Amino acid sequence: MEFRQSLFWERDSNTIDTFKDSQYIVERILELGKDEEVKWLYNFYRPFFIKTVVSISDSLSPKTKNLWTLLLQNE
Repeated sequence: MEFRQSLFWERDSNTIDTFKDSQYIVERILELGKDEEVKWLYNFYRPFFIKTVVSISDSLSPKTKNLWTLLLQNE
């Protein structure tokens, strides 16, 4: 996937590694992503990993964290 520069404004989006930067990617897409980016996220990363990132993240806003905690409850 080609990442939007506006989603990862402080880095060159072409240098983002989907393995090394996985937590960073999940946090940004859950917080600021568009529908197609969230769909890509679900297809690329396992639901357990996404759920883990949500539970340990200090970067997600409280509203975003609560929303995704509820949405991932049955994953």
